[in-house]
Amino acid sequence: MSEITIRKRPRTEAVVTQRKFFKKTARGKVIKVLRERYLRDDVACGIHSCGFCAHDTDILLPSSGSLEHASFANGHFVLPDTNIFLSQMDLMESPLFSPPIILLQTVLEEVRHRSLPLYNRLKALIKADDKKIWVFYNEYCSETAVIREEGESPNDRNDRGIRKATAWYKNHISLARPPIREQSRPPLPTVVLLTDDVANRQKGEREGLTCISVRKYVEGHKESSRLQDLLSAAGSDSIEPTQAVAARQALYPDYLPTATLLAGIKSGQVHQGHFNANQYNYLEGSVSVPAFEKPVLLIGREHMNRAVQGDIVAVEVFDEKDWKAPADEVVDQESTLKNDDAEDSEEEGEDDEALAEQKMLRKELAKQPSSSRQPTGRVVGIVKRNWRSYVCHIDSTSLTSTNPTSLSQQTVFATPVSRLLPRIRLRTRQAPALIGQKILVTIDRWERTSRYPEGHFVRALGKVQSKEAEQESLLLEFDVPYRPFGKAILDCLPPEGDNWVVPPKSAADPNWRDREDLRDLIICSIDPPGCQDIDDALHARRLPNGNIEAGVHIADVSHFVLPDTPMDHEAAARGTTVYLVDKRIDMLPALLGTNLCSLRPHVERLAFSVIWELSPQAEIVNVRFTKSVIASKSAFTYEEAQIRKDDQKLADELTESIRLLNDLARKLKAGRMAAGALNLASPEVKIQLDSSESSDPIDVEQKELRETNSLVEEFMLLANISVAGKIQETFPQTAVLRRHLPPPRANFEKLQDILKKRKGMTLDVSSSGALAASLDECIDPSEPAFNTLVRIMATRCMLSAEYFCAGSVGRDTFGHYGLASPIYTHFTSPIRRYADVLAHRQLAAAIGYTPLHASLHSKSHVERVLEVVNKRHRMAQMASRASVEFYVGLALKARSLKETVIEDAFVIRTFRNGLGVFVSRLGIEGLVTFKREIQFDADNYLITIPSTDGGDVSISVFDKVQVLIEVEQDKNTQRGRVVMFLSHPIDSRGM
Repeated sequence: MSEITIRKRPRTEAVVTQRKFFKKTARGKVIKVLRERYLRDDVACGIHSCGFCAHDTDILLPSSGSLEHASFANGHFVLPDTNIFLSQMDLMESPLFSPPIILLQTVLEEVRHRSLPLYNRLKALIKADDKKIWVFYNEYCSETAVIREEGESPNDRNDRGIRKATAWYKNHISLARPPIREQSRPPLPTVVLLTDDVANRQKGEREGLTCISVRKYVEGHKESSRLQDLLSAAGSDSIEPTQAVAARQALYPDYLPTATLLAGIKSGQVHQGHFNANQYNYLEGSVSVPAFEKPVLLIGREHMNRAVQGDIVAVEVFDEKDWKAPADEVVDQESTLKNDDAEDSEEEGEDDEALAEQKMLRKELAKQPSSSRQPTGRVVGIVKRNWRSYVCHIDSTSLTSTNPTSLSQQTVFATPVSRLLPRIRLRTRQAPALIGQKILVTIDRWERTSRYPEGHFVRALGKVQSKEAEQESLLLEFDVPYRPFGKAILDCLPPEGDNWVVPPKSAADPNWRDREDLRDLIICSIDPPGCQDIDDALHARRLPNGNIEAGVHIADVSHFVLPDTPMDHEAAARGTTVYLVDKRIDMLPALLGTNLCSLRPHVERLAFSVIWELSPQAEIVNVRFTKSVIASKSAFTYEEAQIRKDDQKLADELTESIRLLNDLARKLKAGRMAAGALNLASPEVKIQLDSSESSDPIDVEQKELRETNSLVEEFMLLANISVAGKIQETFPQTAVLRRHLPPPRANFEKLQDILKKRKGMTLDVSSSGALAASLDECIDPSEPAFNTLVRIMATRCMLSAEYFCAGSVGRDTFGHYGLASPIYTHFTSPIRRYADVLAHRQLAAAIGYTPLHASLHSKSHVERVLEVVNKRHRMAQMASRASVEFYVGLALKARSLKETVIEDAFVIRTFRNGLGVFVSRLGIEGLVTFKREIQFDADNYLITIPSTDGGDVSISVFDKVQVLIEVEQDKNTQRGRVVMFLSHPIDSRGM
């Protein structure tokens, strides 16, 4: 019998290898967590040609480090601390910054805990081909692991661990390269601890380490002049202040301490919500909070207190006697502050701009009607900043020198493309060269002594008005991921590539397992012209019992996109395909989206089918769900399908199938409308391009909606509703659903008042059915487009639909208000929407085709994924609209060179100094502003303009006018913008 020896670990060693911390559970209970760390002595250093370390990868740091820095002639490695990645990520990502980097495990974990978005950027940086980064697991190395000492803060413990790892590398390099007998020792590369923490640098220097701040390091770099612009102001300990910084007075109140803020939110004394800037008046903002029906109004810079669009803020609401009404005047930041100085615009109350703002506010408050007042308050703290990189232009009037060869640092204004954002002050040596360019700028900080936030230049995007720069800036502005798919993602695709086909039918083939063979069915697809990602097809046929079988067949994307793979993670991060006028940013690689998953005609494809038996009155008798193999018989455009349906000479199976589907769709729609579904409208236009090769727009026209559009829509809705019921029944806690909450009645108050006073019409918003009925009655016999306009305005009063996890909200909030359906999901577009992919996986598990992946059993995981998907969905919609607006502008510019552009428009808003108009043919809104004094009747939504011939002209909301449209170039930013003037009933040029 062999002898067994039991060895006990010394207690002193146990202290080093155990990590103890306390954790608070969801129910508020505090528990002690003890984790065992297994320390090793073979953690590799990652340096090429190291005789001590065994490396199992070819991706190593060069043995001499980098030789491109003036201060380290013998070569060096950079070892950044955590704050470098938290505040200087733009610098680290720059292709100009490429020294060999040692990334410690301590730093990686701390970044993950402090900022998940930055952690994701850091992970991408590690994998980047143009970077040399080695992750050193210092927490598992027996020579570098440290434990937290008594009385030591977690931050101090991490700093000590970083210094110890730096010292280890310094010693390790020295030991790995011993001197050779009778030869002078070769110079050793330096390990440089990069830190902006002064105390950490001082401790490191006392320990014999080479420590340097990021600004000092960059100053010695060969690309110093360009890299200095990338430095974040927040992380620069030696940055030169602007003039009179020491004497500056506070312009904004201090934020409340975090503990006080959280206590106030919990007690209800302080309210939390997203800050929304006013696009018409930069001195006004609002915050929607659950405690009030109307948003909390914030008037003036001081009360907005450095909040930026999208920030989650905490607001204090004033007493009701101090509530105000929103402004009724257009106040433009660029014109009001056009003479502001970037270097010396710090002293509130001592310059013309500050006085102009105060005068504007006093004038507005004096004119406000008491009837329209709403909760009013001020920002007392920031719960979460939403700062990111913004697309901007340099304001040429803010330059102190326009000499293109000058490398002197200037403080200039960057004007964001979005009107919702404040101007950003930045320091740059490239200012003259950046005039006329679109640039990317990141906000670093906004001190209470500064009227504007401070930021830093990230990179130039290209010349203003060039299509490439405009397209990239649009994607960046709306945070659309557009990087090419990486190797790990592409490796998830079938190795056969374009040659992949559905294999011959065989019981042994896994592709055919539990799939129905529907290849003989007369199936077709109906899509917009030029559609390549065909993800849905339909069929209908009469049954012997007099009923009708109808089927919706959706591309089986989940067969190719498996859970928890690189391709799945990328699809979840992208959330949706983004459609621009001349480009599509795919959620999935093109091999899937436009080929293997696209239900092309005369090609066998894998599908997920929903098949109903319907009565002749379109009532559901039963429904079944099945994985299938189909072969579409034809791919129609909406127009082609309409022509085929209407051609009485055709009586083939395919045509009869379309007619049968159309007949059912009409009855389904009638049933939805009777149940209270809304028939809303949005301004949709189609850009006509010069040719398929060119992206030059030549005209804009409204999209024509045919009966076949409704045919497809009705069956997609029916499929989504049927699938929603099935997955919610099977997975009541984690089903991926979509809801549309009823809008607060307060959202409609303005529209109701305008309709009552201007048209004598009543809008009943007591339910979706009542709203639908009253919208049908909003008809002006003399103006057919009036009803569509009212529907567009009603749509803007609605809340946005959103994805949600079934177990996260009450059952009574599942409903879809617009569709009048008690339950809904998205199932029919998995090629372009990630939520549909999740619904496919849940439906496959619900019918027993495959087990549900563990992640979709986790409510918290589903909530996190859907939070990202909801954000991506909103951003994609805004990017698509912005793309249309840009191309409408190009088309208008081309037209204005040949002729005077005059279009019909409806007045949708009145201001004290202008009108908001909607040009229906172009699908755009614009402002007509007046410099002269006009009469404004706020209660009746009416303005009166004095005419030169002595007669006054009155214009109110809903009036039809004609506008003259021009595209002019802003002298400061070189940005083209659409400008409108009234042409009829009065010419407003010169007014």
